[in-house]
Amino acid sequence: MGPMTEAAPEPKLQLRLVPVTPLQQNCSLLWDTATKHAVFVDPGGEIDKLMATLDQLGLTLTRIWLTHGHLDHAGAAADLRDRTGVAIEGPHREDQFWLDQIEASGKRYGIKGGRNVTPDRYFEDGELLDFEGVAFTVAHTPGHTPGHVVIHNADVKIAFVGDVLFAGAIGRTDFPRGDHDQLIRSITGKLWPLGDDITFIPGHGPPSTFGQERQTNPFVADRLTGYKGAPKAAADTVAQNAADRFA
Repeated sequence: MGPMTEAAPEPKLQLRLVPVTPLQQNCSLLWDTATKHAVFVDPGGEIDKLMATLDQLGLTLTRIWLTHGHLDHAGAAADLRDRTGVAIEGPHREDQFWLDQIEASGKRYGIKGGRNVTPDRYFEDGELLDFEGVAFTVAHTPGHTPGHVVIHNADVKIAFVGDVLFAGAIGRTDFPRGDHDQLIRSITGKLWPLGDDITFIPGHGPPSTFGQERQTNPFVADRLTGYKGAPKAAADTVAQNAADRFA
């Protein structure tokens, strides 16, 4: 019989993505494996599905975090607060006008169940969020919406980026108070300095890493932005037009 080896310790935090709404928004469920306390990031809809996932995993919700105020990211926050008593935190106060029109947006896009909501508190740029002894940092990243934030942790090497950045694309900026140039500055100024090895969870589509997007993203690759002095080249408009920028 070979030598006995110790089993690898269970990671402190685990993550599950729960796609919600017809837009298949990546609601993130993060929990502490010891305490079974959990946080939902961007509970955009399908409240019964979210509650069932908590029950299935034996988790107790203790935090609700919002990256921005769009319907598919915040639509179920009010119901989740009502059912659990957990406070809603975020996004930045500049997105309250979006939170005030969740119900109107639902009628416009045919997405039922969303409710207007005012969070219990807004996020501020640079503040620290403690989740079960793990410190997450808030970065204000306007451009897709004026009050968008990214929530990240350098040790766990993860960032919840909402609709700022996708694998192979960036968020749309044709919404009210969207700003393309501001979005590019948010990505290159707030996200890239966190490190190439950060895995990010976008609001839609698969995860990626900042390093991968710096190489290949048709909107924000270094060769297009000149990040860190990289020689600049012309954008490939065909690739940009083919990219899925979701919502």
